[in-house]
Amino acid sequence: MRRLGLALAVLAGTAWSAAAQDKLTVGANIGNVPWEFQDETGQFVGFEIDLVAAVAERLGAEVETVNIPFNGLFSAVQSGRIDIATSSITITDERLKSVSFAQPYYDSDQSLTVAEGGPASLEELKGKVVGVDTGSTGDMWASDQQAAYGFAEIRRYEGLAPAMLDLNAGRIDGYISDIPALLYYVKDKPELKVVARIETGEKYSMMFAKDAELATQVNAVLDDLKTEGVMAQLHEKWFGVAPDAGSSTVTVLPMPRLN
Repeated sequence: MRRLGLALAVLAGTAWSAAAQDKLTVGANIGNVPWEFQDETGQFVGFEIDLVAAVAERLGAEVETVNIPFNGLFSAVQSGRIDIATSSITITDERLKSVSFAQPYYDSDQSLTVAEGGPASLEELKGKVVGVDTGSTGDMWASDQQAAYGFAEIRRYEGLAPAMLDLNAGRIDGYISDIPALLYYVKDKPELKVVARIETGEKYSMMFAKDAELATQVNAVLDDLKTEGVMAQLHEKWFGVAPDAGSSTVTVLPMPRLN
């Protein structure tokens, strides 16, 4: 395995051993393109599917991926049902009170997606129905801004697919969610359009039980994956372009801590 010896050397002396835990159970909200979704054969694929596989290889472990709705990932990782949670999860101070994250590996914002002929801006959503993913940062943003923009209703979904069905059917007027996922989703769907970028300065990472040793170990592996260019290669594979210089995809960063 490429650089496995180095990775294990870095992790020597910790309480947890990858050799002892030869399988990592990973929870993910499957259907979250391009991070984790099913291809035409039913296989789980995506940026974070590939990233977790690269991390597990360095740790000498196999991966079992469990499909869990986004809002259920938090209790699943806290209870120990899963070892790692992924699904373009934003690091926040509120979340850091009850879980741990490895260093960030993607910079993001929220966005507004509409169907053809729909609202062209956030301001045009006054009196309209907005869709979000339950418990997501899009949900938090929309809830905080509901009075300011006059959203008539916030309708919550368990993933992208059911929200897009309702958007196409006119049951919601706009969908607020992570911009990379929506740009990827609508690129071959002319009936849908991302009409606004909502700057929130979010950063994604893998989530772990609070103060888990595994978080520290994975963080060390991410150091290597960034410096060796593996992370940049994954970015090019899934987004078609190189990551921005100075972004968290290519910059080695410390583990997030509560401010």
